[in-house]
Amino acid sequence: MRKLLLQIATGCLCLSGALITQASEVFPENIFVTLKDSGEIVRYEGQSVWKGDPVMLYNSITPDGQRLVVSSPKTGSVYIFDTRTHKRLAKIEVGKAPKGLKVSPDGKEAYVANEAEATVSVVDLVNYKTVATISVDKTPHNIRFSNDGKQAYVTLQGGAGLGVINTQTRKYVKTIPTPGIPNPHNLDLSTDGKTVYIRDLGNSVGVLDLTSEKMKKVITVGQGHAGIDIAPDGKYIFTGAIADDVVTVIDAQNLNVVKKIKVGFGPHGVRSSKDGRWLYVAITAEDKFVVIDTRTFGIVQEHNIPSFPFWIAVNGNP
Repeated sequence: MRKLLLQIATGCLCLSGALITQASEVFPENIFVTLKDSGEIVRYEGQSVWKGDPVMLYNSITPDGQRLVVSSPKTGSVYIFDTRTHKRLAKIEVGKAPKGLKVSPDGKEAYVANEAEATVSVVDLVNYKTVATISVDKTPHNIRFSNDGKQAYVTLQGGAGLGVINTQTRKYVKTIPTPGIPNPHNLDLSTDGKTVYIRDLGNSVGVLDLTSEKMKKVITVGQGHAGIDIAPDGKYIFTGAIADDVVTVIDAQNLNVVKKIKVGFGPHGVRSSKDGRWLYVAITAEDKFVVIDTRTFGIVQEHNIPSFPFWIAVNGNP
């Protein structure tokens, strides 16, 4: 098991003028980071690393926190791990080049975007098998369920817009155009479920009203694609920039950029803690993982984790 390196001073971790005496302060629940190149998974707190499978990419945690679902485009499969023992519980074949995935709010299924074949796989998390394959428009990339689980939204990186799936019938019902966001990449949903925030492949975030199906605003952010997250408290929207060195903070009320935080080159996965207090960022090009205090926007912890840290799963922040 690889030992993770921390910068320690007199028993405490000190960064950007901040002092954190206990890891439990910044990790109120366990979080999980996928390492793309080594096929490993890192758990915080505790900084434990375990071997996964080739090209561990996107991940999503079940609502009870007991299982982690991870996609591997290399094998065309998703993998289920026990979050406590790190044991692999199942390997489930899906479609070609599975990328983004999400566990349903009831924890019974996972939807997986198969980027290379324009389908979404429905994976049964009770019996560990693929139970449906839904055809969508080309290059689906990531998934987000509505808060009640009745719909699944899928980004269509090929340019069609935002796809909508009825999860009761498992039917692809419509595509919503995303003007100003030509290649929808990743997405998140507002706390009231009425707005989708869409990160593109370039340097923009689109704010799409689901009621009117109109784009409310397109916001300029850092360069290159990345993850996007609205904190569970609904105050801020965060997005990385894999071809840049900043995480952009957007005020979720007025939709203005509040700050661009320099974190190191290649931030991709971003996820806030379930209380919105901490922001976790995977820095791909510098092989590190940082924790940001969302009250001050300062980095308070920095961890070295080799082999391309990619995506982050946080229980309580789907």
